[in-house]
Amino acid sequence: MAKAKILTAVLHKEDNIYVAECPEVGTFSQGRTIEEAVNNLKEATELYLEEFPLETESKSIITTFEVAPVAEA
Repeated sequence: MAKAKILTAVLHKEDNIYVAECPEVGTFSQGRTIEEAVNNLKEATELYLEEFPLETESKSIITTFEVAPVAEA
């Protein structure tokens, strides 16, 4: 049996839904709650990986950065 992979889910809210992305694979999904969005992303990613398996093991690096304030018009 193959070992389970740990992947990253990045979420943001758009209006009344949460959008979830898996940056290692490039899959996206959405849901009304965070849990629903992540579950939908898991399903979408598993279906994608059945057709297009990951060829290399990679670990995402998540960080933050600061941008300069934007002048108000």
